[in-house]
Amino acid sequence: MTFLCPPALRPGDRIAVVAGSSPAQQDKLDLGLLAMESAGLKPEVFGSSRDTGSMYDYLAGDDALRAADLTSALRDPAYAAVFCAGGGYGAQRILELVDWASIDASAPKVLVGYSDVTAFLEAVAVKLGWVSLFGPMVACDGFYQGPGEYDFDQLMRLLFTPETVTELTFPDFRTVVPGIAEGFTLGGTATLLTASIGTGTSLPAKGGILFLEDVDELPFRMDRVITQLRRSTYIEGVAGILLGTFTECGDPEHIERMLVERLSDLGVPVLAGANIGHNTAMQTFPIGVRARLDATAGTLSFLEPILR
Repeated sequence: MTFLCPPALRPGDRIAVVAGSSPAQQDKLDLGLLAMESAGLKPEVFGSSRDTGSMYDYLAGDDALRAADLTSALRDPAYAAVFCAGGGYGAQRILELVDWASIDASAPKVLVGYSDVTAFLEAVAVKLGWVSLFGPMVACDGFYQGPGEYDFDQLMRLLFTPETVTELTFPDFRTVVPGIAEGFTLGGTATLLTASIGTGTSLPAKGGILFLEDVDELPFRMDRVITQLRRSTYIEGVAGILLGTFTECGDPEHIERMLVERLSDLGVPVLAGANIGHNTAMQTFPIGVRARLDATAGTLSFLEPILR
């Protein structure tokens, strides 16, 4: 599969900040906006980012508001990128309300987020054919602290100087199944990938380097998620698997043992211990870029530019 990579960012670029899921913590959002400005960007806050739960306390406004904000941000050529304020829950609710047909698929722009935003990253790949970024969000730890924070610095490096990001290395990697695999990058938070199976925005893993991570799931629920990825057609033909953080999911040794048991018999290279995901100093992971996973050396090398 081939995806269109967006242009790199430049100082002075206007950035849309939207909340497609749960309400953002407003004090952290304000700090995150200042951090963006310190990097030379011009953030513009959409209404969903300021909604503190007018419909339900777990949603940043009603579905119509969040869908309209995401549609406008992706459609308007005035914005060079769309940054998500935070995750939580609610992205899946609005995917069928986004006016995908009104968005110019030939003019890709950066979309950044993780966790619940996995649903949006999959959707822009399927509906628009765009590369996107599984990376830190404006009102979340690792971003709102600004320059000097690892997550923020890694994201800004990729956004402004993508030519310098040709490989990710993982200091604490663990080889589950040795070997080298090539394919396009995809994946994200495992529970969100599972929730999209059978819908029009699911991006199957065939021919891809599948990244998986998650947070706050009981061990048996995490087992069920991984088992569903196996049982469905989603994971058929996957080229390789990269495992990130699985924090707050019970005993880490139990979770890793389950992941190894569930994924090591697929006949593809598997690498664990990537510092991508929740509750870690996080590297940004691109979705839709051809890459080479070396599960023996603990590296992910990009075979084409992430941004242009």
